[in-house]
Amino acid sequence: MAHRTADCTRRELLSAPLILTAPRGGQPLPNFVLILADDLGYGDLACYGHPSFRTPYLDAMAREGVRFTDFYVPMPFCAPTRSSLLTGRYPFRTGVTGNPAPDAGVNDVGLPATEITIAQALKPLGYVSICIGKWHLGHTPEFLPRKRGFDEYYGILYSNDMRPVQIVHNEQVVEYPVIQANLTQRYTDRALEFIEKNRRQPFFLYLAHAMPHKPLAASEAFYTPETPGDLYADVIRELDHSVGRVLEGLRRLGLEENTLVIFTSDNGPWFGGSTGGLRGMKATTWEGGIRVPFIARWPRRIPAGRTVREIAGIIDLFPTLLGLAGAPLPKDRVLDGKDIWPLITGEQSRSPHEALFAMAGARLAIVRSGRWKLHVRSPGQETRYREDPTGWVDPRGPDGVTIIAQYEQAKPNQYPGLLTGDPPREMMLFDLEEDPGEQRDVAAQHPDVVQRLKGLFDKMNDAVPAPPPARPGRGIRRLTGGQLRYDLEPQRPK
Repeated sequence: MAHRTADCTRRELLSAPLILTAPRGGQPLPNFVLILADDLGYGDLACYGHPSFRTPYLDAMAREGVRFTDFYVPMPFCAPTRSSLLTGRYPFRTGVTGNPAPDAGVNDVGLPATEITIAQALKPLGYVSICIGKWHLGHTPEFLPRKRGFDEYYGILYSNDMRPVQIVHNEQVVEYPVIQANLTQRYTDRALEFIEKNRRQPFFLYLAHAMPHKPLAASEAFYTPETPGDLYADVIRELDHSVGRVLEGLRRLGLEENTLVIFTSDNGPWFGGSTGGLRGMKATTWEGGIRVPFIARWPRRIPAGRTVREIAGIIDLFPTLLGLAGAPLPKDRVLDGKDIWPLITGEQSRSPHEALFAMAGARLAIVRSGRWKLHVRSPGQETRYREDPTGWVDPRGPDGVTIIAQYEQAKPNQYPGLLTGDPPREMMLFDLEEDPGEQRDVAAQHPDVVQRLKGLFDKMNDAVPAPPPARPGRGIRRLTGGQLRYDLEPQRPK
């Protein structure tokens, strides 16, 4: 049989006949609501152990559904994780191994047109889709969300600290500058409008919140200026309230029993957040950088109160959602994700993965298999964060003009993860059941485990391309918004 090209597969997906029922149980096609927080730490929710942050709606969602304890992203950065979420493939396969950044001149990174997203795969079945919030899979015209299968887009195309911070609707800038305190509320309003409008047809809502990525910002109803040290807590309360509003909207419209709602994060926390006792943070391959919360709720379909301790990852969402909808999986490419619906419901007790992997930049870095984790490459040193650098100023911090958010942002002395443990090096082995904080390297005591995991790593690493040449540093420019272009700088009056 001749090999089918990616373009052929995309055409088949987009021209397939309309299917009105899914194969699992003969039910109407389910709706999917995928809520992605930005830089939310593993320990930032009360249901994941935070001692003071209040998250009653997410706690209830976990009680009424399933909560995973060992859920992973493939890289501790924003864009690579998003590419894997939407395609079910590791970042080295999609080519998105770094973040697009207009103010740093990185305008040529984005999700290739040869990739197939969840939105594209669901479209032939009659699904309508929207991406609300952070896209971060390319901000130039060829990479925009509606070129990757979404019917509508509303949000900031990249991180909310990358200038120009501007809201785009489809392919037009509709607001510049942006008052970030209102972002969570406005994204939620837009999500509820979409649900109301499309309640009589199957829909895929991808709600990619800006928070709690820096700059942190909360609306007036949640901001507590009388306690200036807890802006992060304010932001989390509002994010939780947003989830509650979405769940209530589904309930009010009679849609909750036909809607799978998923909540997760793109990587570990930045300063001010919590890893829940894990080591490291965002940008590191310690557990604090790559292990994230995962909660799923679907009344009558997911048993209430389940806790899953098996390994799974964000790469699994693509095949899982397609399986529930009855959409065909593409056959012309490697899919790294597995259908974890049986794991979610309890029909299956063991992870479908022998191993999961994570990357550092363009290189494979770690392998997790069962209780074991092997850092083939050194996870790096965190001790530089033990003290708050005097006079440290975030080059992308709020300035009151182009980035409008509260000024009391978290500092490097508010490190979110553990800073203790054996010093980092290559080939560190940790027993995560006994030592989730990665404190004691046990490689010397378990050479057989090291050998087995290194074999799994080498097999996957054979598929990883050589890293591209390093980009020359260009610094961060203060770009001016108002148009979908990235070459405008402030003009000073003469």
